[in-house]
Amino acid sequence: MALLGSAALAMWWDMAPEMRDEFEHWHSHEHFPERLSLPGFRRASRWRGADGGDGFFVLYELSEHGALASPEYLARLNAPTPWSRKLMPHHANMVRSQCVVLESAGAVAAACALTVRFSPGEDAAATQAAIRPWLPQLAAAPGLVGAHLLRTQAPRLAPTLEQQIRGNADREADWVFVACGYSREAVAALEHPALNDGVRGVYQLRLCMVGPDH
Repeated sequence: MALLGSAALAMWWDMAPEMRDEFEHWHSHEHFPERLSLPGFRRASRWRGADGGDGFFVLYELSEHGALASPEYLARLNAPTPWSRKLMPHHANMVRSQCVVLESAGAVAAACALTVRFSPGEDAAATQAAIRPWLPQLAAAPGLVGAHLLRTQAPRLAPTLEQQIRGNADREADWVFVACGYSREAVAALEHPALNDGVRGVYQLRLCMVGPDH
């Protein structure tokens, strides 16, 4: 088991409490089905901050990196639905990382996830080599089911209408570590020297959906 494909779109944002119910309704019943109808979009998962705060984490698993620049995807990004136009301005503090998958071991859809946004320093190859043997160990550890390593590699595209509606330039992570498990305590306790200076978040799964062709 592993991520479904060689690329991923990882996103984090805050949603104000008064908008969360409508946001999750829209995201579940319009937005996820819309995205999963596009070429290369294979699975989508939405997670909410385990601390009960405003944060959400969303992960799209993609068959290959070219799906992030497909004509179908770009057309959708530049023609949001009326409901999307209503909700997009409420996506605060957006971090949107278009990624290649460096390493992947085990499952994704579990009760909890830890994400760490970090930079590998000057020797990226050494960082990847240090993390690689750790991932299958995590996938087999009590309370855990999978671990995955991503690197941002954004296609060269003009800003889209969705980005303009959100009002602020999206930030990017550099590298992304994701660990999934059925024990919140086990997920939250994970540590590795390469991740020490990263931005950590623990999330609970709200929805996982696969595309029609999977």
